Amino acid sequence: MTRLFSILVLVVAPMQALANWQFNGGTNPIAFIQTNNMTLELQCDRIRFAPAGYEDSQDIANKQGLSIRFMKNGTTEVGAFQAGGQNSSIRIVDNYPVEIAFFDPADYRFVLEQIAANATLDLSMIDQDITYGIFDLKGSAAAVRSLTSACQSTASFSPEAPEGVVYCGGGAVKRQIEYVIDETSNSDWNASVTVNGQSVKAMTAYSYFGNAEPPQGFVVALLGEDRSEFLVFEDQGQRWMEYGDYRYDQCN
Repeated sequence: MTRLFSILVLVVAPMQALANWQFNGGTNPIAFIQTNNMTLELQCDRIRFAPAGYEDSQDIANKQGLSIRFMKNGTTEVGAFQAGGQNSSIRIVDNYPVEIAFFDPADYRFVLEQIAANATLDLSMIDQDITYGIFDLKGSAAAVRSLTSACQSTASFSPEAPEGVVYCGGGAVKRQIEYVIDETSNSDWNASVTVNGQSVKAMTAYSYFGNAEPPQGFVVALLGEDRSEFLVFEDQGQRWMEYGDYRYDQCN
């Protein structure tokens, strides 16, 4: 674990991103803050950061490091976490944001606790005192509490008896996923996906890959109204689903 506690007075502080922290529950709960040109998203086991420029995303991914610095005000650093290859997976996802997935849940708990307890978050270059983005943490404590509670509820979910094909898997948060397609519906939202007991309406997309050849075994994509995407596969007697970064295999 790479955690640092210090008292450091910074001479120059870049302009701070001012916005409100929000929480969104559902199948993949997140706490987030969004400004005109930057976004920071906290998930159950990882962070996604979209800096102002794509070149910053490339720089973080190429360096395989990000300094996460916690400030009690605009100038005084009270702690930090140095994310790198030894404690996290760092990569660009969805063509732009940088994702930091923590190997040790205790490290991520530390980061969340510091975000909730302090006034400002500074995301900086790992090897130089250069800032990619600064976020105001006012209101973050409530958003982090909601996120932590939702993630704990998801992790402790006790599955009911399944009615159809059930898919199981996941990373730090284990998920049980089922879906139903109403073939008689005239609505665009003709399907329902249930993740750990929470359901979301979805639309089916059989031509999800457009003119490109779909992967072997592809059956259908389920596009949730909360912007979640589930890809269903069946091949050579195996059934599985891809959701987010994980594969979920049939488990019933």
